[in-house]
Amino acid sequence: MGSMSVWHWVIVAVVVMLLFGRGKVSELMGDVAKGIKAFKKGMADDETQPNTATSVPPVGPNDPVRTLPHQGAPGTAPQPPHVQPHVPAGDHKAV
Repeated sequence: MGSMSVWHWVIVAVVVMLLFGRGKVSELMGDVAKGIKAFKKGMADDETQPNTATSVPPVGPNDPVRTLPHQGAPGTAPQPPHVQPHVPAGDHKAV
């Protein structure tokens, strides 16, 4: 009684077809299929592209150490640290 039988799913499918119509359901399934195909194509393209951007030339034992400057997130400028002004203890005024 707790599980859904085949007849429950048939009734649900009929109600969905009546509410949305045959054209909408087939259009929706076509869009889902196109999305899956595009995802698979994108995954295949990622696997076939050679990873040449991260290739590092070999380093000899006497070569100088080269480092890259630290880069923050794109579009953000470094912010100066926030410093609160110093107020001497005797200069507090009641408001």
